Amino acid sequence: MHVQGRSVGLGLALVSALAFGGSGVAAKPLIEAGLDPLHVVWLRVAGAALVMLPVAWRHRALVRRRPALLAGFGLLAVAGVQAFYFASLSRIPVGVALLVEYLAPALVLGWVRFVQRRPVTRAAAVGVVLAVGGLACVVEVWAGLSFDVLGLLLALGAACCQVGYFVLSDQGGEGDDAADPLGVIAYGLLVGAGVLTVIAQPWNMKWGLLGGTVDMGGSQVQAWLLLGWIVLIATVLAYVTGVVSVRKLSPQVAGVVACLEAVIATVAAWVLLREHLSLPQIVGGAVVLVGAFIAQSSTPKSPGDAPVAGGAPDAENSLSTGRVAP
Repeated sequence: MHVQGRSVGLGLALVSALAFGGSGVAAKPLIEAGLDPLHVVWLRVAGAALVMLPVAWRHRALVRRRPALLAGFGLLAVAGVQAFYFASLSRIPVGVALLVEYLAPALVLGWVRFVQRRPVTRAAAVGVVLAVGGLACVVEVWAGLSFDVLGLLLALGAACCQVGYFVLSDQGGEGDDAADPLGVIAYGLLVGAGVLTVIAQPWNMKWGLLGGTVDMGGSQVQAWLLLGWIVLIATVLAYVTGVVSVRKLSPQVAGVVACLEAVIATVAAWVLLREHLSLPQIVGGAVVLVGAFIAQSSTPKSPGDAPVAGGAPDAENSLSTGRVAP
């Protein structure tokens, strides 16, 4: 049964990575057709929140028990990551945006080391160095930052918001008052939708674009089909399968599988959007993933083990690989 459960968990983690990895490829044609990135984010989060309403109602006691956790998760893990990531898509390739976002495990290590003042393993430090070096190749620093600097900063903003996601996950999954991850996701989507409604002002959206077709790598695709994919597959299915997979696996194993998301997104963008990257960028992307792998897979087995390693500390819980990524 244990082996069977592990196999199911690995399968669900792979489904989650595939679902999350396809969000940027589906969103970019909508953005290039004229929809504001924030409007696409609002459509995604509001649509997913509507689908998750029954789950929110089932876990309505969380509103009284953990209001700060729900608010923080909605602001950072949902609204912040989504808004920064989708805004970066309007300026840089999908694969690059995701790879920059995968600096989050390195940033979490910085939080653990310098804010919580806990030591980190040598392997985790090596992972950080590799991730930063790989990013330098991705942005081609030798060419004088030929990449769009604002796009890069927006992607880094998404990575920083992911740090908040890991920290809140650490706080929300421990003790007798631990919050059910599905309930946190449902209310996080609701809070994120509320915040984004004020910021994005969807009443000013070009709603007519959703009834037409958009260009996707030279082919015409119905806009509402792409939106449906973003809401149902790249958000609802991605979150649910990601959370359930961690229940059946350790957070570290599920996190390693999650690294495939960036590869999936890059390959999908290459095939569907004709976004071709140079050889140094491909190599750099691979190095970023290796760094993320090392940082996340070197977590100690128990809270008493020292030093602390990458990803989030061992207190990572069932939310730690729900990613919010796109």
